[in-house]
Amino acid sequence: MKKINDLLIALGILSLLLLLVAGPLYRFEVLELGTAFLLLRWAAYIGIGAGVLLIVWLVWQRPKGTRATLSIIALITAAVAVWMPYSQLQQARSVPPIHDITTDTENPPEFVAIASLRADAPNPVEYAGPETAEQQLKAYPDLETYRTDLATEELYDKALAAVKDMGWELVAGDRDEGRIEATDTTTWFGFKDDVVIRIRVQAGETQLDIRSKSRVGRSDVGKNADRIREFLARLDK
Repeated sequence: MKKINDLLIALGILSLLLLLVAGPLYRFEVLELGTAFLLLRWAAYIGIGAGVLLIVWLVWQRPKGTRATLSIIALITAAVAVWMPYSQLQQARSVPPIHDITTDTENPPEFVAIASLRADAPNPVEYAGPETAEQQLKAYPDLETYRTDLATEELYDKALAAVKDMGWELVAGDRDEGRIEATDTTTWFGFKDDVVIRIRVQAGETQLDIRSKSRVGRSDVGKNADRIREFLARLDK
């Protein structure tokens, strides 16, 4: 019986380990993206199986001491291995399957310096088009052009400070053109999302538009919209 318990404990811990290593293995190019996602799926499957059997074991055998503690720890790790992929799946289902978000869907800012960095990216540098714009406007109606009475140079400095505060890698910046380009790298999988900021005077007011686009993946799981919201909020601070 103890061997069965040991096996269940090992499976519970293994499920979390598979979950944790999937991102770094892809980030350091050990695994392809599809294989890394398959690893996440198997982590969830193992976590479900181990979690259910551990609950049965705890109710049936009522272990005590160290064995009980290890069983509970394994149950918690299995639950985490299931919950994280599930929460990501639910988040993906709650947003449209798009990855190119901008505050100006009619005339989105264009990538210039970053264009060469995306040469081999699965998602092309060009704007995704009217179908994506339509989906964005329905899902994220709050994302609009930022308008202010500040001079373009002053807004540029605020925008550049916000870029640095958010930890983005600055690729290019031109105060005269009112353009900033940067890359944000996600922590776990190391996904690279590119950002371009455009500042100009329109209709007697200073306007800032921002565009955030993922290099890989059909859906960004809402990450680009969240990034734009956080950036615009920092401008107001």
